[in-house]
Amino acid sequence: MIDLHTHSIFSDGELVPAELVRRASVLGYKAIAITDHIDQSNIDFIIPRIVKAAGALKNYVSLEIIPGAEITHVPPALIPDIVKEARRLGARIVVIHGETIVEPVMEGTNRAAIESGADILAHPGLISEDDLMFAKEKGITLEITARKGHSLSNGYVARKAFEIGVPLTVNTDAHAPSDLITKDFAARILLSAGIADNRISVVFQNSEKLVEKALRR
Repeated sequence: MIDLHTHSIFSDGELVPAELVRRASVLGYKAIAITDHIDQSNIDFIIPRIVKAAGALKNYVSLEIIPGAEITHVPPALIPDIVKEARRLGARIVVIHGETIVEPVMEGTNRAAIESGADILAHPGLISEDDLMFAKEKGITLEITARKGHSLSNGYVARKAFEIGVPLTVNTDAHAPSDLITKDFAARILLSAGIADNRISVVFQNSEKLVEKALRR
């Protein structure tokens, strides 16, 4: 399992990074990104601490630990600058909290996320065809999520992404130990989103490519 969207106690998760990583390791994870929620108020606090934790743990675990961030409910006009700041501070995976149908995310967030060059647009809800075409052009990956509520639009996202040719990844958006999943369960989530058996491996390969890109940064 590769999971590029998780949370620790540095935002609204339940676990310190060490326990989050340990639990992922026991489940057979190959890589995990710790992507706590950030905005302008805490970016300089959160990311350096995730970077520090990842560096301390890397020689003691069997999986890759990728420092990251999830930019959450930031006004669209401010997203490009905060993406740049997150990368400067050491975030190797930048996730944008997309226009999920279960939260009042500001309209235009999906577009700004794609334009900013973030790595993953998480739970993008009923993303428009124009934005899907733009995501394809920019090489932005969309997320199929295991997270309750956000997952309600998985079927729409999967169908439109394959129709237009936008890469997909599957992540947990984990906040608690019980949110972590095995690769087999991730495959079941993809099937439930309407992704055919012969396309599931493509989604997992996309996750591998994101990890390779992150590790080169």
